[in-house]
Amino acid sequence: MNRIHRSKRSWTTRRDAKAKRMAKLERVVNGKIIPTDKIVEALEAVIAPGDRVVLEGNNQKQASFLSKALSKVNPEKVNGLHMIMSSVSRPEHLDIFEKGIARKIDFSYAGPQSLRMSQMLEDGKLIIGEIHTYLELYGRLFIDLTPSVALVAADKADRSGNLYTGPNTEETPTLVEATAFRDGIVIAQVNELADELPRVDIPGSWIDFIVIADQPYELEPLFTRDPRLITEIQILMAMMTIRGIYERHNIQSLNHGIGFNTAAIELLLPTYGESLGLKGKICRHWALNPHPTLIPAIETGWVESIHCFGGEVGMEKYIAARPDVFFTGKDGSLRSNRALSQVAGQYAVDLFIGSTLQMDRDGNSSTVTIGRLAGFGGAPNMGHDPRGRRHSTPAWLDMITSDHPIAKGKKLVVQIVETFQKGNRPVFVESLDAIEVGKKANLATAPIMIYGDDVTHVVTEEGIAYLYKANSLEERRQAIAAIAGVTPIGLEHDPKRTEQLRRDGLVAFPEDLGIRRTDAKRSLLAAKSIEELVEWSEGLYEPPARFRSW
Repeated sequence: MNRIHRSKRSWTTRRDAKAKRMAKLERVVNGKIIPTDKIVEALEAVIAPGDRVVLEGNNQKQASFLSKALSKVNPEKVNGLHMIMSSVSRPEHLDIFEKGIARKIDFSYAGPQSLRMSQMLEDGKLIIGEIHTYLELYGRLFIDLTPSVALVAADKADRSGNLYTGPNTEETPTLVEATAFRDGIVIAQVNELADELPRVDIPGSWIDFIVIADQPYELEPLFTRDPRLITEIQILMAMMTIRGIYERHNIQSLNHGIGFNTAAIELLLPTYGESLGLKGKICRHWALNPHPTLIPAIETGWVESIHCFGGEVGMEKYIAARPDVFFTGKDGSLRSNRALSQVAGQYAVDLFIGSTLQMDRDGNSSTVTIGRLAGFGGAPNMGHDPRGRRHSTPAWLDMITSDHPIAKGKKLVVQIVETFQKGNRPVFVESLDAIEVGKKANLATAPIMIYGDDVTHVVTEEGIAYLYKANSLEERRQAIAAIAGVTPIGLEHDPKRTEQLRRDGLVAFPEDLGIRRTDAKRSLLAAKSIEELVEWSEGLYEPPARFRSW
């Protein structure tokens, strides 16, 4: 048999390249520790032009010290970087593009910087690879977007580089693992150096360098909603959701998106939900950040478990005191995990409910609009029917509309929106702005957040559209139009056809659900202010100063 002649090659090129970069820091570091005032010099030494750099900046925890340092490197030394970021949320995240330090970005969400990003894209200051869902972005880190360098944040480290992430573990383990096991360089900023850690969240063997930040990493109370701002319209929608969806379909496990609509639902469970005799029957298991508005439901025994994507400012003591509900360590601090909670929200829950900025007549929706490149984070992961699911629940089985022997259930995907946004902008539109934005950004496909064929229910102040019951696209469109109010789509509805849809169970108005619109009062809320949430928590919830009105 002829031998195949192989040319000699090295199988350790990545490892060898890493060793050369690491060697550049030998004169700067003390073991694994980079002096705080040497961080810019260190980044210039280990980051090469054109590198893929993953920078931690998620819904909660920002590697703010490292992001500021990156924005200060010399563009003649470090340039053309390909940034990978789940959330673009700080000014310096885009400053690096203005300065030429970075050129291309793959991301998931850019809410706080969405307007500026849109303008920079139009001005040619950056190139977008793709707008991802969270799980999609994490997955690509292990396939074709493996980072050369990871810049992450943690609460504490010891001198061996072991990290304690505290309540906001978030995506840190995922970013680190993808980099460390492909011979990339991992640098972690920490709030303090400790001799002993409460627990080890990431082993030191995965970490190359640590640096003590000049101030603690940035945290934002992104999931806190003040009950004082919840309106009677939102209360009405919450009542319809509880009665017409949660009760009707026996929802046991769920995820709530961020917003006042879902905060209203949480605050109605101990009152309106209790009046319906639903405690112990619905809403028992959650994939959710620790929303303060869920405190009354927890305290009254509605909630059995919550697995969190991340923490929430001010909820630390409350979480530590409720280990039966939250996933906590022996030290009492939350162990969150964005990747695992996204998986739970995708596959393990009965229902996802969220909101959007625009929806078309087919139920397609997006938060990407003209002049605002917001992205969509994890909503597409949780807001679709995962066809790989095989376990059944009563709610999942309730979505079966066929008697075929291999008919399968479906996850409930609910969009809850008021028909008009602030400024009298209609939510229901003939064509999504995302289509035009996608063309301008040279994206291969329009950045749709949730596709219409995944949506099972739409809730507005007018009523509920039970889209999963529709037998055709035209029937789906008619059901959406029936609850779209006086928007361009709503004005297309035929009153006679709407009455037929109500009789057939494809549309329900409040009165069809036994709800009087006049009963939707703020008096139904279990807590009507942040102060009352603190009282419910027995003083354990410590809201940020900006939410204190007493």
